[in-house]
Amino acid sequence: SDEATIISGTKLAKQVLKEVQRDVESWISFGNRRPHLTVILVGDNPASHIYVRNKIKAAAAVGISSEIILRPKDISQEELLDMTVKLNKDSRVSGLLVQLPLPDHIDERTVCNAVAPEKDVDGFHIMNIGRLCLDQPSIIPATAAAVWEIIKRTGKKL
Repeated sequence: SDEATIISGTKLAKQVLKEVQRDVESWISFGNRRPHLTVILVGDNPASHIYVRNKIKAAAAVGISSEIILRPKDISQEELLDMTVKLNKDSRVSGLLVQLPLPDHIDERTVCNAVAPEKDVDGFHIMNIGRLCLDQPSIIPATAAAVWEIIKRTGKKL
């Protein structure tokens, strides 16, 4: 059919959140540690603060613990990389993301690649991007994953 399908993003989001919440609780019931998200937020970009607040709120809604590490916009790239390496090694941290954009004096690609691929919540590490391009298991960037999930849930063949 050539007819358009109206998709309720709100309804779909609620459904996905319930499913993820069930998955998190199931994970914990099997004796696993509650997932923990750490977000590094550099500077005072208002949009970034809103994005991070929404990510933390969504994590809490599904039972994922989280924390925000705030750093000033004049943090050095070296200091940010050192922090990232420490968080990669921290067994309490299941997922890590450095909120973009970063200040101009910091190379975003270098920072994204400093996040351990298995903790790379954004899916921006070069290994995750490469695996995605090669159709191998990877962490998929959230926007792309959301669009694909919406398409799948319509049940329409494309």
